[in-house]
Amino acid sequence: MSATSFSAIDDNPVERRLLGRIPLVNATSTYYFQKAGAVRNVVHAMKFHGNAELCLMMGRQMGLSLLSSGRFDDVELLVPVPLHWLRRFRRGYNQSELLCKGIAEVMHLPVCSGAVVRHRYTHQQSLQSGRHREKNVEGAFKVRKAGKLAGKHILLVDDVLTTGATIAACADVIAAVPGVRISVATFCTAQ
Repeated sequence: MSATSFSAIDDNPVERRLLGRIPLVNATSTYYFQKAGAVRNVVHAMKFHGNAELCLMMGRQMGLSLLSSGRFDDVELLVPVPLHWLRRFRRGYNQSELLCKGIAEVMHLPVCSGAVVRHRYTHQQSLQSGRHREKNVEGAFKVRKAGKLAGKHILLVDDVLTTGATIAACADVIAAVPGVRISVATFCTAQ
């Protein structure tokens, strides 16, 4: 698998992709996603083949990368990008939540799964064209437990960063919480 070194780099490609779209402290992706390759196979195993243990293992890898960089040392809370309840029911788990749990094992941070919810069902982002991704997730998220996020530096965690539409839509509602600071970590990023 082709690892990035973005955790340790200010103004890395992930941060530039999100710049101006969300108020951001730091951002990173641990691996590069390619249409044919090991990372793609890992993502498919995590999302579509029920490999929950793999999610935890990859989360631990993310945690090691984040910890070694020093740029995420003041993060206080891990927040997974939520799935709609129906998709979570069908899959049996939220892969982003399991990535968070793996990160938490390494960084010794709490995971706050219920603070943000996806209250509107959305089509699978990977099936959307670039310009339709933002429209697909627009208004899909809402903060349910603002008190848990207020005044905290949170790490918003997702599996794949392509256009950044999902992260931006989720972070947009979180940014309205008083005193919250947002960093982002994804398992992989499209080049």
